Amino acid sequence: MTKRVYNFSAGPAVLPVEVLEEARENLLSLGDTGVGIMEHSHRGKAFVAVYEEAVSLCRELAAIPDNYHVLFLQGGASSQFFMLPMNFLPKDGTADYLVTGSWAKKAVAEAQRFGNVHVAGSSQDRNFCYIPSDCSYSDDAVYTHYMSNNTIFGTQFATVPDVACKTLVCDMSSDIFSRPIDVSKFGVIYAGAQKNLGPSGVTLVIIRDDLVQQGPTDIPTMLQYRTHADNDSMFNTPPTFGIYIMGLIFKWIKARGGLAAVGEQNRDKAGKLYTYLDHSRLFNGTADLESRSQMNVTFVTGDANLDAKFISQSEAAGFSGLKGHRSVGGMRASLYNAFPTDGVDALIEFMKRFEAEQG
Repeated sequence: MTKRVYNFSAGPAVLPVEVLEEARENLLSLGDTGVGIMEHSHRGKAFVAVYEEAVSLCRELAAIPDNYHVLFLQGGASSQFFMLPMNFLPKDGTADYLVTGSWAKKAVAEAQRFGNVHVAGSSQDRNFCYIPSDCSYSDDAVYTHYMSNNTIFGTQFATVPDVACKTLVCDMSSDIFSRPIDVSKFGVIYAGAQKNLGPSGVTLVIIRDDLVQQGPTDIPTMLQYRTHADNDSMFNTPPTFGIYIMGLIFKWIKARGGLAAVGEQNRDKAGKLYTYLDHSRLFNGTADLESRSQMNVTFVTGDANLDAKFISQSEAAGFSGLKGHRSVGGMRASLYNAFPTDGVDALIEFMKRFEAEQG
């Protein structure tokens, strides 16, 4: 069997080994059904049981209130960039957006196709290295949208922003279920699964029922949230394998003590690496102290050639995915739920040796 390396990829990202091993067994036969998980009909009893358990565990972990729907959609989080305003932003309405990175800018561009977008806060002036605190919200915003974590720039909201609008929408793609969450503060939460929840191809949407009911009926059927809420995410064939893996990961999180325990583990992992960076003479973190992400630690040496040397040597040493996003360069260590603590320790030791070799 090929030896697994430490996978720091920002997504698709590392999955728990226990989950992969269980999935491997069920590829040939889900339990004693004699049919593999990817071969089961989405309307058959075997898969319906998988789906129902995934929804139940999702609700349990996040204490999701009864007036919220749990949906498994397709098209990635990027499809939510236009599906949200298509459902909730009238042409004469205004939505507030907080712009904290490249993906937030893309969300704004999609929303502008449907109505007025007011940028209530932005950190673009310093290349998105911080979370803006001086925000100006609209008095009549239909909803306020933000992204809780930014993979490219390594920043994260430490707390839920205090906004005037009663409908808060959050893209949690890169930190969902990495810490406790109060779902009742949000109208909509959405997240691509490929960082903390499972494989690429599934988008988790948690949406309040009153929003589902108020959505328009004159837009394409597949783009109405009510379509998926009324059909238990099975209006058409859903991404069955992805839902199955998400269910296994929900069980894995529960077995590790739930979101509070996982959140503490994530703080400890990131804290180790940030402590090293703060004392390093060679490496420097790129995000402001109070805005640092626990999921994506971004850093540089200040010399692009030296960064390239570090990335090359780290790959040879068994550390995969440390190259920063192509738009910013540098390095990025993604420490999602499934990333092991010993991988952080090993990276720090490697960085110490690399630093010492530079003199």
